Amino acid sequence: MQILITGGGTGGHLAVAEAVAEQLRALGHRLYYLGAKAGQEAQWFDNKPLFAQSLLLNVQGIANKTLRTLPRAAFAQASAAKEALVFLRAHNIERVFSVGGYAAAPACFAALWARIPLYIHEQNAAVGLLNGILRPFCQEFYSSYLPNSPVHDYPLRARCFEGSRVRESVRTVLFLGGSLGARAINNLALRLAPKLLERNIAVIHQCGKRDFERVSAEYATLQLQVELFDFSPNLIEVMSRADFAIARAGASSLWELCANGLPALFVPYPYAAKNHQFYNAEFLVKQNLASLMCEDAIVDSAIMELICDSALLCDRSARLTQTIAPHGARAIALRIVGE
Repeated sequence: MQILITGGGTGGHLAVAEAVAEQLRALGHRLYYLGAKAGQEAQWFDNKPLFAQSLLLNVQGIANKTLRTLPRAAFAQASAAKEALVFLRAHNIERVFSVGGYAAAPACFAALWARIPLYIHEQNAAVGLLNGILRPFCQEFYSSYLPNSPVHDYPLRARCFEGSRVRESVRTVLFLGGSLGARAINNLALRLAPKLLERNIAVIHQCGKRDFERVSAEYATLQLQVELFDFSPNLIEVMSRADFAIARAGASSLWELCANGLPALFVPYPYAAKNHQFYNAEFLVKQNLASLMCEDAIVDSAIMELICDSALLCDRSARLTQTIAPHGARAIALRIVGE
């Protein structure tokens, strides 16, 4: 079967695209990819022979555009949709799987125009603008937050479950500022690191490329020995060494932490579309599986109390691994091809 995967822009979207693509390819199907030139697509899929052919379009989102910039963005989307339609027909595409984001719009609308079955995965608890528009018209809509989703397990890559374990106490804390960095989390790490080290709790800190020099200099001034890095291609291994995480609440990171059994305090990015990081974290908080603090309400002493509550964190760790099974991507792939 000829299948097109579309969407992207951010690593969260692309991680889902890759996970499902790997399963579809393992089932023997021929894959194509359509995304945006402005996103992370090119660097994400470089040197990965998942796709027989890829097409990156000159397209941009229309959300949050002004009256001056909206017409240009809308015209770019319309032009890209025409290119996508030509691509779909040229390669006899039989299914389209979308991971959302503005990069998915051209191929999704082209699929509807050509009456090609469309399947959508929504990563976040707050449904994105495009996915909300397309949901009534797609063949199936997948979400780990909606009770009526045909597949509930988030489509992580198999390696995300490696090193999963139940934490019985906190000996290492991981601060996840993301590949670009989260200044609020970085500053929190600098404040808490002395207190953690005094209690013989090791610190691992991903501070992001933009903030690495500043954070590195601060640690040097404080004369603190921590494991600091700006970016790691193997965060799963890093997670497996930690016993507690303080992180943003992007969907992929959140579910990777669940798969690893790593209890966390989430500090959502306050400017995320539809405040979706807050709602992602809230989904776990309502089940007493995680803690949540907004940037403007961080209380250092409360975090230290949480880190020292071994009974609570051990219970959460054990239950986190039950929230997600390792076959979500394969389950979606099987439904797309009708097996």
